[in-house]
Amino acid sequence: MTSDTEDRGNETHVDPAPEAASQGARERSPFERGDYSEDEAEAFIASIAAERIEGLETENADLKDRMLRLAADMENLRRRTEREVKDARTYAVTGFAREMLSVMDNLRRTIAAVPEGAREGGETGLATLLDGVELTERGMLATLEKFGVKKLEPEGERFDPNFHQAMFEVPNAEVANNTVVQVVQDGYAIGDRVLRPAMVGVAKGGPKVMAEPKPVDGTSDDAA
Repeated sequence: MTSDTEDRGNETHVDPAPEAASQGARERSPFERGDYSEDEAEAFIASIAAERIEGLETENADLKDRMLRLAADMENLRRRTEREVKDARTYAVTGFAREMLSVMDNLRRTIAAVPEGAREGGETGLATLLDGVELTERGMLATLEKFGVKKLEPEGERFDPNFHQAMFEVPNAEVANNTVVQVVQDGYAIGDRVLRPAMVGVAKGGPKVMAEPKPVDGTSDDAA
């Protein structure tokens, strides 16, 4: 009995007053104190709303910028893919067409090997043979054109190193300088690319500037 009384006398009593005092010492907002005015409440709410609106506007601008960039990337990808598909269709037969040029050359050599006048004065069989070779040549050229391969016709045009290969120069003061005056070997293009440059001879010694081309309808400046 005496021992229990002594133990209870030795227990330490904790006063909650200091903790409560420290909490009360913290500065409270007008809303916690309840002493705010209507204007203060409106200003407080307006500041929170303005801050929130600013954050949303910033987020919206960022999302808009990202969407525009993504749309631009997708458009570039679409155009690049479209161009690659078009190029694949246009130039898919490049290798095959280049191999066929040797056949075209042989047909042309066969026709050129016949002397002038031999067709008219020769036997019927020779004329028939030449007609068949020329028909085959035209047919092959038409087939190549279906796949975008076109024969270059540079004679009379200004020399273009992108499509022509100069083999020699022909002195001619009456023709504009660097004009193609002779074709040694036919050239071909596929799409806007050269498949094989035309081997040509170019004029030398004439005026540097080519004469203006005549109007397509055949009218001249004098007639105008």
